[in-house]
Amino acid sequence: MNSRTRALTPFSLSKIIIAAADSKKAWNITRINVKAKTTVADYFVICEGETDRQVRTIADAVIEEAAKWGVKPLRVEGYEEGSWVLIDFDAVVAHIFLPGERSYYNLEELWRTTYKLDNA
Repeated sequence: MNSRTRALTPFSLSKIIIAAADSKKAWNITRINVKAKTTVADYFVICEGETDRQVRTIADAVIEEAAKWGVKPLRVEGYEEGSWVLIDFDAVVAHIFLPGERSYYNLEELWRTTYKLDNA
């Protein structure tokens, strides 16, 4: 582990992912802090590309930029299909969608919602 990796916080990694996605013209880039809601990750970065080819290009840029910081994904899912690519960096998970897939799964609404226990 080099000094760059040790200094990289989950928030910093999310910024790197956002910049990489933006460099490939990703649309509607959103970061959601999910740390208090799940142990899966601290942040989700969600964006979309116009075509499956652009979705894969965005995913490639995210993986390549993270690698420059010494960070490799634990897992990449959906790359071949290209409608929803999930890149798991442990504390940060990147979701890169086609527009229809993003609206169908609506992760922003799903993770924004908080549930209250009804004691009645």
